[in-house]
Amino acid sequence: MLFPTTIVGSFPQPDWLIDRARLAGRFPPRVRARELWRIPPQYLEEAQNDATLIAIRAQEEAGLDIVSDGEIRRESYSNRFATALDGVDLDNPGSALDRSGHPNPVPRIVGRIRRRHAVEVEDLKFLRAHTDRQVKITVPGPFTMLQQAQNDFYGSEEEAAMDYAEAVNAEIRDLFAAGADVVQIDEPYMQARPEKARQYGLAALNRALDGITGTTAVHICFGYAAIIHERPSGYSFLPELAQCSCRQVSVETAQSHLDCSALQALDGKRVMVGCIDLSTPEVETVETIVERIRRALPYVKPENVILAPDCGMKYLARDVATAKLRAMVAAAKLLRAEHGAA
Repeated sequence: MLFPTTIVGSFPQPDWLIDRARLAGRFPPRVRARELWRIPPQYLEEAQNDATLIAIRAQEEAGLDIVSDGEIRRESYSNRFATALDGVDLDNPGSALDRSGHPNPVPRIVGRIRRRHAVEVEDLKFLRAHTDRQVKITVPGPFTMLQQAQNDFYGSEEEAAMDYAEAVNAEIRDLFAAGADVVQIDEPYMQARPEKARQYGLAALNRALDGITGTTAVHICFGYAAIIHERPSGYSFLPELAQCSCRQVSVETAQSHLDCSALQALDGKRVMVGCIDLSTPEVETVETIVERIRRALPYVKPENVILAPDCGMKYLARDVATAKLRAMVAAAKLLRAEHGAA
């Protein structure tokens, strides 16, 4: 299929499940933030299951070709996995600067980073059991998790990143074994800290993908639009991903008005072209979305274009997110007709 549609990862969580006002009023949590959940612990899993079904059905009804679990069970895209690893002290967290430059409580590394058990496999199995569409699940990348931690153990950041990569690699293997069609690694900090990403981040990312034969994607962005309001004119770390062994790269172009000539450097990759602006509740017209994709077509072959939002949708109102996805699906149909595809 030409121009398949998907989301980057998250879909808005219901306000009856999580305190959305508190969630939006703080930086994304790096340590656990159980105080955000409205449901008592003994009922939380059941409530998360129900909310995940709502997210799946919303994506299906919008017409998406590849659906996710909406990351409904997560307080942030990264902390569910990062706080489940051996080697971190969660009772005595450290501090690290967020990409906005503000300090944030983070996992404190006190021993070797190891994955003690699968973290998201049951989430993937639940998703797989409740849709007949292709399914995608996301995991935080090794470089980003290290940037969101305080290292009190390793002699070098490179060594720590490689142990994070081993943990991610083991998780990805289990996710494909459990039925994932696509596994996406989220690496937004490669854009935020490009020098370190060049120094060791790309090597760690490739280690996380070592031996993986399923379809993998890497998401790199400028941060949540609800939190990071200013967008640079271009990516500080993007051509380097041509050297990554992933099959897909997810980039944002809508809010940033990205010069899409930058995508030419990713020749050979499929590109998730971010075409939904998450900084505004205004629902784009179909024509606006089509034009955003057309801007990319001189640099990415049509068969390599995937339509997606710029980033995760968790901070949008649910009706707004659904309406934006419907417009994106309609844009994909129009593009297929233009290019002679069914």
